[in-house]
Amino acid sequence: HSLVEKWKQRGIAMNAQTARLSRSARQLKTVITQQPDLVESAQKLRYRVFSEEYGSDLGATVPGIDADEFDRFCDHLIVTDENTGELVATTRVLHHSQAMEAGGFYSEGEFELSSLYQLPGTVAELGRTCVHPDYRNGATISLLWASVAEYLVSRNVDYLIGCASIGMSDGGLKAWRIARYLQREFLAGEEYRVTPLRALPHLTHTVSEDRPVDVPALIKAYMRLGARVCGEPCWDPDFRCADLLVVLDVNNLASRYSRHFMRKQVR
Repeated sequence: HSLVEKWKQRGIAMNAQTARLSRSARQLKTVITQQPDLVESAQKLRYRVFSEEYGSDLGATVPGIDADEFDRFCDHLIVTDENTGELVATTRVLHHSQAMEAGGFYSEGEFELSSLYQLPGTVAELGRTCVHPDYRNGATISLLWASVAEYLVSRNVDYLIGCASIGMSDGGLKAWRIARYLQREFLAGEEYRVTPLRALPHLTHTVSEDRPVDVPALIKAYMRLGARVCGEPCWDPDFRCADLLVVLDVNNLASRYSRHFMRKQVR
């Protein structure tokens, strides 16, 4: 049996609607939604983080809102602070069935994905993940991932793909160091390889591999869950960052992390 089936059989699942996690007197709750007002709150947080904080050019048609044509096809996973009512983290998932209606996955604007379409099973795409600056801690990220994990099981997803983004504020040195490290340590097999449509320009000077590499927290979470890098990085001019496509085979999730991110329910 697959790991997903084992989760189902053992009841190792998590109700994302009622999940609670206390940290420093905070009560955090997750929900999976397509409710317009909650989606708009997620879009506001995305704009604050991506545009105001990181300087991304999102081409927003409504001031303060990061919205695109994929949002209406996605399931939106959000984390809310129940004490304040504030939305503090969000990501969205585009299931294969909705991707066909949307004309493809978002990442097809950055990578040639023909190899992934050959994979047996169902693919879903994670995107637009962001966390409020005051809540960037392990508790919030863990709760967000628990919601993602429940979604994967409930929707029978076999492969999760997504773009892991690395900032380019230093001109690309950090991005190349992280990309090379991830390719060296976490490269996917040939059957998962993709080609960037806009390859990240190579630096003229040598990228040192001696010093420790500071991998962003969200990418670390991907790798801890068993995700692998699908090839060379892409240059994303809108978000002004380097993107690596990563793939997670849900059946290969390390058991210790399935226990960590998913809570047992007593039946």
